[in-house]
Amino acid sequence: MEVKAPIVGTFYAAPSPDAPPFVKEGDRVQKGQVLCIIEAMKLMNEIESEVSGTVKQLLVRNGEPVEYGQALFLIDPA
Repeated sequence: MEVKAPIVGTFYAAPSPDAPPFVKEGDRVQKGQVLCIIEAMKLMNEIESEVSGTVKQLLVRNGEPVEYGQALFLIDPA
């Protein structure tokens, strides 16, 4: 399952530059768990998982701009 960007903005994998990422490949996630932040117009928007499962792939690098509907993660529901 793809997790897609609900807004246009800048992708951040961690809550701050010196913090560990919210998730990494191979991590188990729960529905509602924060996966990343997208900054849009100086507002930080937490992006949550819509399913429980395993993070198979991160498709965006930290600090990259993302478009509406762009795939951010691949999650294997389980």
